[in-house]
Amino acid sequence: MCPQVQGVVAMDRQAETPAAPPRAGDQASERHVGETLRRLRKKSGMSLQTLAAASGVSVGMISQVERGLANPSVRLLTALRRALNVSMQDLFGETPADDPADTDPPFVRRRENRPVINLGSIRKELMTPPDRQNLQLMILRIEPGGASGGRALSYPAEKGGVVISGCLTLTVNDQRVELNTGDSFCFDSALPHSLCNTGDEPTEVLWIIGAVQFDRHL
Repeated sequence: MCPQVQGVVAMDRQAETPAAPPRAGDQASERHVGETLRRLRKKSGMSLQTLAAASGVSVGMISQVERGLANPSVRLLTALRRALNVSMQDLFGETPADDPADTDPPFVRRRENRPVINLGSIRKELMTPPDRQNLQLMILRIEPGGASGGRALSYPAEKGGVVISGCLTLTVNDQRVELNTGDSFCFDSALPHSLCNTGDEPTEVLWIIGAVQFDRHL
C-alpha cells in the first residue's frame, strides 16, 4: 500500500532547471537523445543560439542536453521538438533499417526494440509500433520520490493505465488517489493532472494515451 502522502514531490519545477547528473545506467540513453538532437538541429540549419531563441531554452541547457550531461524533462524536449518541427519519436529514435525486427509486420514492436528515455527519476519505454499515432502505449518506471513535474498538466486527450507494481499517487482535477498493484484508471487529460511515487520501491505503470501526439504525455 502507498504510504500517507505529505505532498507531491516536484521534478523539474522549471523547464531549464538541470536535473542531477545522469547515473551510469542512464548515460547511453541521454547520449543518444543528445546526439539525435544535435543531428536534427544541424539538419535544420539552426545554430544553438537560433534554437534557443525559437524554443525558449537557454544555449547552455541545449548544449548540456546535446552532450548527454543533463536529463531533459518532457517539457524541455517538447519545446525543442516544436522549434525544430520534428516529432518526439524523432528524438527517441527508431529501429535501424537493418535490424531483424524489420521482418515483423508493422503492428509489432519487439521488447528489445523499444525506444527508451530516462528523465531523471522517470524511465519511459515506448511500446507502440512506429506507425501508430492515435494510441500510444508506454511502460513508466518511477523511482521513489519521482514525479511528473511541479505543475499540473492539461490538454485534450484520453489517458489511462494500470499499476503493474508498486504504488502511484494520481491527482486529477484536485482529486488525489492512491493506486496499488492491479489498480487501473482512465481520465480526460484536459483536466489538470499529475502523478508521483511516494512509496519506498520503484513503481511500474502501463501508461496509455489516446488520440494525441506522442509528445503530449506526462
